[in-house]
This record gives sequence, C-alpha cells and structure tokens, in this order.
Amino acid sequence: MPAWLRPCERVDEAALQRGLRMLVYDGLCSQVMSVLVGGAFLVQFALMLGASNTVIGLIAAVGPLAQILQIPAIYLVDGSRQRKAMTVIPAGLGRLFLLLVAGLPWLAPPAWRVPLLLGGLFMYFGLGAVAGCAWNSWIRDLVPQPIMGAYFAKRLSVATAVGAVASLGAGVAVDRFRGLGGSPELVYSVVFGVGLAFGLVGLVFLVRTPEPRMAPSQTKGLLAVLAEPFRDENFRRLLLFLGSWNFAINLAAPFFTVYLLKTLGLSMTWVIGLSVLSQIVNVMFFRLWGRLSDRFANKPVLGLSGFLFIVSILIWPFTTLPRAHLLSIPLVILIHILAGMATAGVAISGGNIALKLAPYGHATSYLAVNGLVCGLAASVAPILAGIGADWLKNQQLRISISWISGARQFDGPAFKLQGLDFLFVVAGILGLLSLQLLLSVREVGEVEEDLLVGHLVAEMRQKIKSVSTIAGLRNLSFFPYHRLKDMLQHIPPARRRGQGGANG
Repeated sequence: MPAWLRPCERVDEAALQRGLRMLVYDGLCSQVMSVLVGGAFLVQFALMLGASNTVIGLIAAVGPLAQILQIPAIYLVDGSRQRKAMTVIPAGLGRLFLLLVAGLPWLAPPAWRVPLLLGGLFMYFGLGAVAGCAWNSWIRDLVPQPIMGAYFAKRLSVATAVGAVASLGAGVAVDRFRGLGGSPELVYSVVFGVGLAFGLVGLVFLVRTPEPRMAPSQTKGLLAVLAEPFRDENFRRLLLFLGSWNFAINLAAPFFTVYLLKTLGLSMTWVIGLSVLSQIVNVMFFRLWGRLSDRFANKPVLGLSGFLFIVSILIWPFTTLPRAHLLSIPLVILIHILAGMATAGVAISGGNIALKLAPYGHATSYLAVNGLVCGLAASVAPILAGIGADWLKNQQLRISISWISGARQFDGPAFKLQGLDFLFVVAGILGLLSLQLLLSVREVGEVEEDLLVGHLVAEMRQKIKSVSTIAGLRNLSFFPYHRLKDMLQHIPPARRRGQGGANG
C-alpha cells in the first residue's frame, strides 16, 4: 500500500488541523459533483431518455439500495484496516461510471438507455457506499466529538454555498443552450462531465487527510456483526426511527422536481433557482443548527427540524387548487425556504446522533447497519411511490366549497388531490408518526425541546433585528410575550373560562 494511503500512528494537532481543512475542500468538491450529476439535472436527463414515474422512483431507490454493499464493506474495512485506501479507491472507480451515464445518448440505442442509466448509477452509488462505510469510521475517529456539530455545520455550509452557485450556473446554461437550439443531450453530458471532474479532484484532498490507526477489533461472523447494533437497545430505537423517517420522506422527496417540471410547468432555470434558494437558506441555518446541536444535543434539533420538513411536504398539494394559481409560486418559494431550514437541521443532527451513539473504535458495524437500514427504507419507498404515482395519476379526490345565499351561489376554489398529491399527504402523515419514535431515543446531554425552541426564536429574532429594514418586524420581535403570563395570572379564573361577561 502506498505511504500516502496508510494510516498514521499518531495524528498531532498540526496534522489534525490540516486534515480538517482538507475535509472541507473535499466536501466542497463532492457537493458540486452531487448537484451536477443528481437532483434536477438527473431527473430531467432521465425524463429526456423516456423515464416514467416508476423509473424516477427506481432512480431514487438506486442510491439507497446500494447501501447493502456496506455489509461486505465491513469485512473489507476490518480486514484491511486501511480506511483511507478503502475510501479513495472505490470512490474513484465508482465516479468513473459517470462517464457511461454522460455518454448514453451516443453509446446506447434508445431501448437500452434507461436500463444502462440504472446500471451505471448503481455502480456509482454502490462503490460509493463501500467508500462511505470506510469514510464514516475514519471520520468518527478523526474529528473531535466536542466540535463535531459546529465543524460539520461549517463544512456543509461552505459546500452548500458553492454547490448552489454551481447548480444555478449550470441551470441557466442548460436553458440558454437549449434556447439557442443546442442539443440537450450534449449540454447534459457536459454538466455530468464537469461534475465528474470535481468528484475526482475531491479525492485528492481526501488523500491529504490523515487517518488515525484503527482500534483493534475481534473478527466476527456476518450475523454477529449485523446483530451487534441491534443488541444495543438505544441504538435499536434510533434505527427504528431513522428507518421509518427515511421511508416517509422518500415517498415524496424524489418527486419534487417532477412536480415542478410536469405539474407546474416550470423551466429548468426556475427549478434550479428554487433549489438554490433552499441551499442559501441551508447555509444560513447550518451553523445555527450546529451550535444548537452542540449545546442542546442532536435529538431535540432533529425533532424540531424534522417537523418543519414535514410541514413543507404537506404544503405541496396546495400549490394546485385544482390547477396552478396566483399563489402557486409564492407557496413553492415558501416550501423551499422551510425545506432549506429543516434539511440543514436534519443533515446536521441526523448524521451526528448516529456518530455519537456508535461506540468509539467500533463505529464501522454500527454505522454500516445504520446505513443499511436507512438505505433499505429509502429504496423501497420511492419504488412504491413511483408505481403508486403512475396508478394514481388518473385518480382524483376533489373537495369544493359553495356558499348559497337565496338565489345566489358562490363556488370557492376546489381542493384536489391527484397523482403525486396523494404521495405528499401520505408522506406527511407517516413522517409525523415517525417523529414519535424519536422520543424513545436517549442521548447524553439532551434538553427539553421547549428550551431549544426558545433559543431558536431568540437567535432568529437577533437575525431579524440585524438585517431587517422593516421597523414593524423589528418591533414584533421585541414584543414582551412573557407579559401575557403575568396578565393571565391577574384575571379571575371565572373570566378566563369565559364565565364573567355581562353577568359578571
């Protein structure tokens, strides 16, 4: 094994600080790669190749389904004890399969393009899952736990900001190029190629990141490795929550782009612009959620941010009543703002709580099983959702309101559920139910969620005070809400129950 891929006997402070910087650069490159070869670009590319809702569901399932490869990866990591090498080599090989994806319009006949797209994505995600198994264990032992929340918040915020700029530029370029009559196949191939280039550069920064020597571990059979996290009662509860949560959100999330493109008829520039808006809000809230997770623990942050994300899902059906209307765009903007706030908290706390509850030196099996459970849930959900969406596209639930006054009748706008709308409602309900399972998870240092909410409101009030030019909004943020309690304490109980009135 080359020296630059071997673990270190000791990681001193200088090496640690260099490694933390390299991880930020790697995160930046990986984020650019992810936004250019995934998300709206991948969905539009698949639709251009003739993909149906079922195929979109399969594409969304490929990545999570590939997490099953973390099982053999556990043995490869424990056997080789070379986590850097087991990260860099598989990740590099997997990313090369993006060349196949980019060349599909020229390399394959139309009937083979969608199957080869699925195959190329499976190899990309599958080898990435092997690399991720080693990376999780490596980073768990490298990044000091006291700064884990704030550090990954910084890493995510920088990466998200750069990714937002890259995706917006690529989205505008796609629309401009197609508007000039250019080949859509060519422009998407170029976008995928640029994403691949950034992904390969990111591996260079990983090579320069030190790897602490892996703690000794006993050789165990497959069943023993898989059973170990399940024997840990608290981690088992976490797995139950994360599995149900990933199932719920993946019923809806893979189809947001489809809804924007096909149901609302927005252009790629609009779709990417909304994505960038969400990412900007991400950047604004990553550090806030990171500070809150370090101060109040991950569980309450995960509960609150998860609830906000469920609210954003449940708003989607209201963007068509029963078709696009005057408030459709404002509602879509609101959805992306709420989702940006929420996903920042979920990304920070969801990853950190699994890292925190995994025992030091034995994180490989715990985090691999966590990835496996979440991956299976997130792969089954979009497949079922895609099949359901194709079946439900001709089914409709319509609720209308009429006001009749004498001979006059006023018909209000109808509320309609059709196709993807049903998925959003079901996903919202299941997401709320899954958040109840989080309550049983124990985390050292967790606080009551009410205290977290109060601190979050105070932080947001400070942001409003410092950036808003609307005086009324600033005054609202200083309203003495605590006075309400004092006022109620001086009102006789009978009047508080509404029994005073004129007879009092």
